[in-house]
Amino acid sequence: MTAPSTGTSPESPVPDVGIPYELARGMSMAEQYEYLRTRLTRRRALVAASAFAGGGLLAGCARGTGAPARAASGSSPSPATSRVPGSAVTPFGRHLAFGADPKTQMRISWQVPFAVRKPYIRVGSTPWGLSRRIEAEVRHLHTPGLSGQRAALDQYYLHAALDGLRPGTTYYYGVGHEGFDPASRERHSTIGRFRTAPAHPEKFVFTAFGDQGVTPDALANDKVLLGRGPAFHLHAGDICYADGTGLGQTSDVYDPAAWDLFLKQTETVAKTVPWMVTTGNHDMEAWYSPNGYGGQSARWALPSNGFDPRNAPGAYSFVYGNVGVVALDANDVSYEIPANKGYSDGRQTAWLDRRLGELRRQVDFVVVFFHHCAYSTSTHASDGGVRDAWVPLFAKHQVDLVINGHNHVYERTDAIKGGTVGRQVPVGASTDPTRDGIVYVTAGGAGKSLYSFPTGVKDSYEGKVTRRESVKTFHWTKSKQKKADTVEWSRVRYTGFSFLSVEAQAGPSPRLTVSALAQSGERIDHFVVRRGN
Repeated sequence: MTAPSTGTSPESPVPDVGIPYELARGMSMAEQYEYLRTRLTRRRALVAASAFAGGGLLAGCARGTGAPARAASGSSPSPATSRVPGSAVTPFGRHLAFGADPKTQMRISWQVPFAVRKPYIRVGSTPWGLSRRIEAEVRHLHTPGLSGQRAALDQYYLHAALDGLRPGTTYYYGVGHEGFDPASRERHSTIGRFRTAPAHPEKFVFTAFGDQGVTPDALANDKVLLGRGPAFHLHAGDICYADGTGLGQTSDVYDPAAWDLFLKQTETVAKTVPWMVTTGNHDMEAWYSPNGYGGQSARWALPSNGFDPRNAPGAYSFVYGNVGVVALDANDVSYEIPANKGYSDGRQTAWLDRRLGELRRQVDFVVVFFHHCAYSTSTHASDGGVRDAWVPLFAKHQVDLVINGHNHVYERTDAIKGGTVGRQVPVGASTDPTRDGIVYVTAGGAGKSLYSFPTGVKDSYEGKVTRRESVKTFHWTKSKQKKADTVEWSRVRYTGFSFLSVEAQAGPSPRLTVSALAQSGERIDHFVVRRGN
């Protein structure tokens, strides 16, 4: 999330063929979508964009203007691109995701720059034995142009579902279409691989961060991350920043081509490591659907076991080894950025309660990740909506670790119980959620420009611990106001690019060893989570 603006009105009004600023700033995503759908023709929208270059008609985020959508899905090429021979179209942006059962299900996704005929994947147990062929689904997004800025853009996302896989097995795959066979000798370099979750719990590593975007620092972080050999990666929202501001003002402009760059950048990792995303405020794009998630649904194939998989792709869960992971869409409960607040009508929170109860009986550890921070002292501080809706459920079910993004720093709390410090957890310490409370980690240093901590508050991390027992900060209230806080739970702070690396150990003495690594690979934090010790 980009730092909030202090302005209350634009320098000039939005033309009357768009959404007036004072109206748009209070609209939900669904209201933006419906207003523009019913009041504007496509021609008038483009005229408005031309008359107000740099305006918000294609804004894609909270409290901002949106534009009417046309999202098409199908396998037939469009007339404009059907003349391009398949042999000239090279797939890119491969990214993996688990199905609901990581032991037996994998979803393979990719992109092509032009429409193609009969897309498919080949998969097998060796790179030269890709004997199984599976048809792929095409999800087509069309975004009109902005006069003087960019042309209209058609994007084609392809997805293939692999079910019935063997646990703990390495598979090789290639993506193709008519005229492009990944099994041919000249295409052999395009073959990727993945490994399913083991049948029985064993030691593994997963990684996590939020707020990545397309930057040299994001690419550098990915390189270090890949060296950890993660079984999967969690991306806690604000994925690519196609809407680079997210303020809901007339300066917000949505550029869908940013997704092409992001998927090319991320392919270095995501073609072998399942890249499990959830939604941040920058991931709401009003052009494609009433709730802003039509674009995300087109680009990602995530587990469909959440409370509403068709309309809320960022809420789901899966089990890998002895760890249950729950992804949440915090736009639904945010007080700070309420464009989508309450869109689930409480169904997400009810599902969360049920799912945490189920996982608590199945696995050793439960990890929850989402975008807006429950506990942080950096630029956006803490979201009271998250605290009111979900923190009591985390305590009820003794969640073991909560991972957030939103603030572009690394910050880690002590164990929090009842809103205060249940137990101090200095660098290298152990904590027990059944007794001490829950540790919250903000891991938002994935690649976008960095934030800072409150004035006078210094970084404090492994090898450079500074003494400070209290920090003056704030949290967002239901009335969208900031309420001042003085807190004692901010234990580790690092203003730099970084990510989280978690090693899960099964067996008679299960534990989570949680580490944070800087972009250089240097460890800046670590602690251990054990239960019932």
